[in-house]
Amino acid sequence: MSVSHVLAEESGSRPKRIKGNAPPILGFSNEDKVGTIQPHDDALVVTLRIGGYDVRRVMVDQGSGADIMYPDLFKGLNLKLEDLTYDSPLISFEGKVVIPKGQIRLPVQSSPETMDVDFIVVDAYSPYTAIVARPWLLALGVVSSMLHVKVKFRSGEQIEEILRSQSVARQCILAAILHQAKSRSSATEDL
Repeated sequence: MSVSHVLAEESGSRPKRIKGNAPPILGFSNEDKVGTIQPHDDALVVTLRIGGYDVRRVMVDQGSGADIMYPDLFKGLNLKLEDLTYDSPLISFEGKVVIPKGQIRLPVQSSPETMDVDFIVVDAYSPYTAIVARPWLLALGVVSSMLHVKVKFRSGEQIEEILRSQSVARQCILAAILHQAKSRSSATEDL
């Protein structure tokens, strides 16, 4: 079915002709679910090239206003505290104040596109190596779909997809559960 027919069905009017070569539509269809486990409630976890390295376990979070980097990635990229600039405190989901170690700007490559991202470095446990949030999503023009477990963006006349993995997302949840159980166990032992 053509785009003009879909538009006509949605609006209830006759199909409109699109003049010239229209760029491809940035969206999702049932074909985008192929290869995914459905139904699911998995986080959207992707692989990105950060600071020149392929970095797995990067969570895409549309609800966050801050791009975050965790200690494993900071150490893995051989960054030093001297590389950081100061950043203001963050408020965690529990309402706790989190004092970041600082902020660092690093190139993030998504297929042919590369852009600098300001990561706030926090010294806290996370099963993820980093979180990319609204600043990155909006700057790159990313459209993400939790249902389709995909991230897409326009690059010139092409639609690009970023590698994602439901199995890695599930491994991260398991790691978080095990970490929480271990923390509770050691807190009980301290009593």
